[in-house]
Amino acid sequence: MKHFFDENQERLLISFLNSFQVSLAEKILEQLFDYTNLVLEGNEKTNLISKNDGPKFLTRHITDSLIPYIILSKKNKLSPGMKWADMGSGAGCPVFPLAIACPDIHFYAVEPRAKRVLFLESVKENLNLKNITIVGKRFETSEINHCDVISCRALSTFENDWQRAKPALRQHGLFVTLKSFESVRELEETPHTEIVKYSLPEETQNYALVIRGYYE
Repeated sequence: MKHFFDENQERLLISFLNSFQVSLAEKILEQLFDYTNLVLEGNEKTNLISKNDGPKFLTRHITDSLIPYIILSKKNKLSPGMKWADMGSGAGCPVFPLAIACPDIHFYAVEPRAKRVLFLESVKENLNLKNITIVGKRFETSEINHCDVISCRALSTFENDWQRAKPALRQHGLFVTLKSFESVRELEETPHTEIVKYSLPEETQNYALVIRGYYE
């Protein structure tokens, strides 16, 4: 497959993983590269991501998408057979990189826009991913429930996203979302909420993974 990214992007991704003492199997890396190619190739026909983000898709979007896997793994919060739903999956970040990195967890990519749904279905088929289900609905009408983890990236405010996710979480389930650090720093003292600050290659601002447990 033709690569739509340069070797420096690949090097920066590996360096980013190394900074967390994370090593991914060659098969997983190849699938991440294949997914990147599919997004960048598809972006030439359909507006999937910003044109400015295309040249740095590996270092801006793939790295960011892997943060929940990296952090939750280190906290021993992930286990085989878990049910993980992603709200508003768009072009597939973070849910496809997560599904690639966590083959023993079943993911639901929930996306209401028809063109995005068609793209996600084609990516699933191209990558032969058995552990992901594409749901072409709004999350509130998807009838997905009793999730171990619900994620989202770049949707609304934290509290709005939390209110959407909460009804579909099982007791002690986790809501995780990727935000800019500045937009969520006031949540640092909130009960049942943890903020993990991080940076991405070649990006100047700080980012945050926000983790909130559901305890009713």
